[in-house]
Amino acid sequence: MALLPALLLLLLLPLAALAAAAVLLGLPSYDIPPGVNQPAKLRLVLTVLLGTAALGRILEKTGLCSQITFGRYVRQGRKLGLDPKLFIQDLQFNKVPVRVYQPKATSDGPRRGILFFHGGGWVFGSLDTYEKVCRYLSRESDSVVVSVQYRLAPEHKYPAAYEDCLSATQHFLQHLQHYAVDPARVTVCGDSAGGNLAAAVSQTLAGRSDLPRLRAQILIYPGLQALDFNLPSYQQNRGVPLLFRERAAFFALLYLNGDALHMQEVLEGSHIPPDMRLKYRKWVSPDNIPEEFKVRGVKPLRPTDFIAEVYETVKRFCEPNLCPLLAEDSVVHQLPESFILTCEYDVLRDDGLLYKKRLEDNGVPVTWYHLEDGFHGIISLYDYCGVSFPSGKRGLDSVVNFLKSL
Repeated sequence: MALLPALLLLLLLPLAALAAAAVLLGLPSYDIPPGVNQPAKLRLVLTVLLGTAALGRILEKTGLCSQITFGRYVRQGRKLGLDPKLFIQDLQFNKVPVRVYQPKATSDGPRRGILFFHGGGWVFGSLDTYEKVCRYLSRESDSVVVSVQYRLAPEHKYPAAYEDCLSATQHFLQHLQHYAVDPARVTVCGDSAGGNLAAAVSQTLAGRSDLPRLRAQILIYPGLQALDFNLPSYQQNRGVPLLFRERAAFFALLYLNGDALHMQEVLEGSHIPPDMRLKYRKWVSPDNIPEEFKVRGVKPLRPTDFIAEVYETVKRFCEPNLCPLLAEDSVVHQLPESFILTCEYDVLRDDGLLYKKRLEDNGVPVTWYHLEDGFHGIISLYDYCGVSFPSGKRGLDSVVNFLKSL
């Protein structure tokens, strides 16, 4: 990685031309609906990401670095300076790297505590890429925020990310006094893959009596299941940035197995036995999606034939620590108060809607915030390299308002 800056200087101009060509050729296959927030800006962000992917492919083929390594490097962005309102320090909780944000202002008593798990498909993301979001949450909600750098796939497969988040959370809950945090006001929070991890950690800790009980869970457009990639939101938003239907399956497989073999079979639904599909249909079904979310072109699909060999490679998709939507009612009814944010133009929208229903059916209080013009990843883009998305700011402020209510 230390060689990358010099390599970029040498290769930038010719590779940028190749990347631009790839982007221009690829854009027509993507769908940016007119109702989405700031469509021109979204197209610009998409162009940058596609250019990064194209450059990464070229670097990988030349043997300089992998496409994923290059993508991670580019996503790091620039380092932020000191924040006059926050103490920020990098630590380790049970050998897991974390970044702790503490407001400098005096407080009348212990503050809220927030464990934040970043998104990025379990493959991308870091403490630095979510620095702005975590600073904002800490400043605006007057909370101590702990951002967790869990191990990433494909180098570290499931359950590595989950185990790191759980371990860091347990450590924090055992040392709240050191950070002047109220044991009765600790929340787990995450976006996308981080929302998945927050839900899994919350379920694991729900029955624990040896640790302070979590006050709430905040799930921002979470991915919560890998059984059905043909729910209405997957059909409607299959080509909408920043998460395409195929990429959702790709990331899930990369996290599970370290590769994306059998992606097409998983997309078609051939990876789940008929008896299991029937068992989980009460929780993962278009029938549980409100009708108002089915108006943008949804069609019933014919069942595909089950392929046992594929199931053998992905059967852990049925584990709640990987797919929290599949947890038993006995676990779900113990969960803390919940906040779920969904976006209309997001393949993961229905995962959030289905989990909202499960929580409510089990008597768990749920605050739901739906961005009707939102797309996947918009929260982290509320202020991205000078390009702002007002809808992302509204979503982030809805999280802050929920935190202030606790």
